[in-house]
Amino acid sequence: MAAEIHSRPQSSRPVLLSKVEGHQDVVSAALLIPKEDGVITASEDRTIRVWLKRDSGQYWPSIYHTMSSPCSAMAYHHDSRRTFVGQDNGAIMEFHISEDFNKMNFVKTYPAHQNRVSAITFCLTSEWVISTGHDKCISWMCTRSGSMLGRHYFTSWASCLQYDYETQHAFVGDYSGQITLLKLEQNTCSVITTLKGHEGSITSLWWDPVQRLLFSGASDHSIIMWDIGGRKGRTLLLQGHHDKVQAICYIQLTRQLVSCSADGGIAVWNMDISREEAPQWLESDSCQKCEQPFFWNIKQMWDTKTLGLRQHHCRKCGQAVCGKCSTKRSSYPIMGFEFQVRVCDSCFESIKDEDRTSLATFHEGKHNISHMSMDISRGLMVTCGSDRIVKIWDMTPVVGCSLATGFSSR
Repeated sequence: MAAEIHSRPQSSRPVLLSKVEGHQDVVSAALLIPKEDGVITASEDRTIRVWLKRDSGQYWPSIYHTMSSPCSAMAYHHDSRRTFVGQDNGAIMEFHISEDFNKMNFVKTYPAHQNRVSAITFCLTSEWVISTGHDKCISWMCTRSGSMLGRHYFTSWASCLQYDYETQHAFVGDYSGQITLLKLEQNTCSVITTLKGHEGSITSLWWDPVQRLLFSGASDHSIIMWDIGGRKGRTLLLQGHHDKVQAICYIQLTRQLVSCSADGGIAVWNMDISREEAPQWLESDSCQKCEQPFFWNIKQMWDTKTLGLRQHHCRKCGQAVCGKCSTKRSSYPIMGFEFQVRVCDSCFESIKDEDRTSLATFHEGKHNISHMSMDISRGLMVTCGSDRIVKIWDMTPVVGCSLATGFSSR
C-alpha cells in the first residue's frame, strides 16, 4: 500500500506520554525497546536499567544492574537482545537480556579504550563492536573472540559515531569540529576524506544509507547536511537551535529531520523541499557594496583619508559588507536560517514575505536533552539528560504519517 503523508497544522506538538524518574545522576543513553512498552537506560550513576510499563501506566525497573564505572554509551540489538554498555573507564561490557526482559546475563568485557567511551555500534553480520572514545580513537573488536581488530587515532577526542553496515564505512565526529570518513577492514582501515564545516565540536551524527546523507549537529548550535552520495561536496546549513545540538534522527520515509538541543529544544525540519546551499563567505579589503575600506586596509584608508570599517557578511549572497550596507536582518528558511540573520540591504529587498515562512517546527522538551532515540515505526521518541529524567514522547502529531507507513495508533 502506498504511504500517504498528511500535512499537519503548525500547532501540532509532541505529546509527553511518560516521565521515568529514579536515576541518581546524568542519564547517558535511553533506548526504546522495539515492539515493547519498555526503555533501556544507562547512567552516570553506574546503573543499567530496563523499565517496563505496568498496567498502572507507570514504568518500573524490571532489571537493575550496577556497573563498576559510570555508564557513558550504549547500543542495543533487539533481534539478538544483546546490549553493549560503554563506561567511563574505557571498557565495554556485553550483556544478554532474557526474552521477558526480567533478567540480564553478563557475556564479556571488551578493553576497547583507555578513556571514556563516547559511542558504540554493533554489527551482527561481521560480529564487530565498533566504538569511539576520549582516548582520541575508534576501535573495532571481534565479539566472538573479544579481541581487538584495529584502532585508528585522531588529533582530538572522538565524540560520536555512525556506521554503514553494508559498505563498512565509519563516520567519526570529534571535538575539533571535524568529521572523518573511514573504511574499516578486518585489521586495518583507510581514511577516505575529512569533512570540515562546523565551528564547534561535533556532538551528534546521523547516517541515512538510503539517500546517502550524513547529518551532523555541533556545539555551534547548527546542523549540516552532507550529501555523500549525490552532488559531491553539497552541504546544507540548518540554524534554529539556541544551544548545542545533542541528538539528531532523520526519518527517511517522511523526509523529516528531528533534532534536540541541550536547552530542551526539539526541532522538526522539513527536508522534502529543494533547499538552497548557503554561499561561501567572500573576502575583500573593502565593502563590496559601497567600496569603503575595512579597518585593516591601511593603504586605502590613507589614500581616501577615511576610517576603516568592520567587515561583515551577508548570509544570503556571501558578500563582504560594512554595517551601513547591511542594516537589515531577516530569516531565510530555504537556506536553513530559521532565525533572523544579517543580510545586505539589496538581498533584504529581494526576500519576499513568503520566503520567510518557517520550514521547521520548534517545540519545548522542558528538560536538558543530552541523548535522544526514536522508534520510527511507532512514532515514539525518548529523551534523557543531566536532569536525570527520561521522557517518552508521541511524535506522530509532528512527524505524522498514515497507518499505512507502519505507525500504530496508540
